[in-house]
Amino acid sequence: MHALRLDTARGALAALRGGDPSGPKLLCLHGWLDNAASFQPLMPWLAGFDVVALDLPGHGHSDHRPPGCDYAFADWLHDVLDALDALGWDQANLLGHSMGGAIASFVAAAAPARVRRLALVEALGPISGDAARAGERLREAVRARRAKAERPARVIADMDTAVAARLAVTSMAPEAARLIVERNLRSVPGGFAWRSDPRLTLPGHVRMDETSVQAVLSAIEAPVLVVAADPAPPYFPPEVRTARLACLREARVVVLPGSHHLHMEQPGEVAPPLLDFLRG
Repeated sequence: MHALRLDTARGALAALRGGDPSGPKLLCLHGWLDNAASFQPLMPWLAGFDVVALDLPGHGHSDHRPPGCDYAFADWLHDVLDALDALGWDQANLLGHSMGGAIASFVAAAAPARVRRLALVEALGPISGDAARAGERLREAVRARRAKAERPARVIADMDTAVAARLAVTSMAPEAARLIVERNLRSVPGGFAWRSDPRLTLPGHVRMDETSVQAVLSAIEAPVLVVAADPAPPYFPPEVRTARLACLREARVVVLPGSHHLHMEQPGEVAPPLLDFLRG
């Protein structure tokens, strides 16, 4: 894969591009605090596609939001549409993992003409919230932003230390963590610092309730594939997955033993149902 830069009115988006430039268009969207490198393990199976894996704003090599701005969920949709515009792609297949899958789901609902097929790994819409906690959530988010002081970037001594830090907060194979970490580091005096915007770790102001999420999902017109891990993560349990799938016009689910990053750790098992679906 080679580096790509997409200039948009909302800032520069970095990406990795590979595969066959004449093949079907496939835009890949990574999970929270991951980056475009998370799709590298799947690339040998995607050689027949024109693949662009984005670094979403604030992640990897993409620009951060300007000072004073936030990472509201709705803004991610426009980032994806801006990327499609910059690529000159009127329509594409979308492949999203976790947060990237949540974003891809809502792009498909909001701009159905732009999405041919929607493939999701460990996602189908965003995490919903308890409506009774809406006021409490709003207070937490505002308090966190008003109290946030600018701190110097933490200096990380070496790559192994950075990988260990990622593994301390995410259960995944070390080689998968290393791929993500390598793209998320920049050199500074004395070692490395994270590229990702620290504002990404702040609590969100608003979460849609489950009824609203399902209503949006019902607006998706594209065929959908969900590849889910067993055991399921607590924020995407089987009962939620089943209820959301029932909202869709055309959908199938494949459940594979594995962890949340199964597209990185088990690409050989994820690829066959994914290719069968995308070629459909």
